[in-house]
Amino acid sequence: MRVGQKWQYVCILLDLHNCEIIGYSSGTHKDAELVHAAFVRVNVNLSQIQMFHTDRGSEFDNALIDEILDAFGINPSLSLKGQPLDNAVAEATFKLIKTEFIYRRIFDSSEQLTIELADYVHWFNNIRIHSSINYLSPVEFRLHTSSFLYN
Repeated sequence: MRVGQKWQYVCILLDLHNCEIIGYSSGTHKDAELVHAAFVRVNVNLSQIQMFHTDRGSEFDNALIDEILDAFGINPSLSLKGQPLDNAVAEATFKLIKTEFIYRRIFDSSEQLTIELADYVHWFNNIRIHSSINYLSPVEFRLHTSSFLYN
């Protein structure tokens, strides 16, 4: 996305169970530090995450991310080479984000991007309904399904 005259990148960590964005970050480089910053922002117990699935980008397949996964017992899962459908849910989510948040926007500063990205994630998780989870928001779906799991 454009910030002033430069590009910045966004990293999203998505819970496939309820389509909730559980971690996110933005930065000037598409690298492991961007992914690490998204993990730092994760709002759930990382030890509860069973698998981390992603494409084969070098920002995901490296020692820094391996350390996080190892520390919390998270199994890595990389898409097969040349198989974009392996990451279809993430690609569909990025399409939504591009359409709803990024398309035709230029942010004045990194701070503006950070604030507006946080607002978008809040809206996406708490207000936006998703047809794949019975027309509930991700948070509503998580709360609804957790009540069935623990009753």
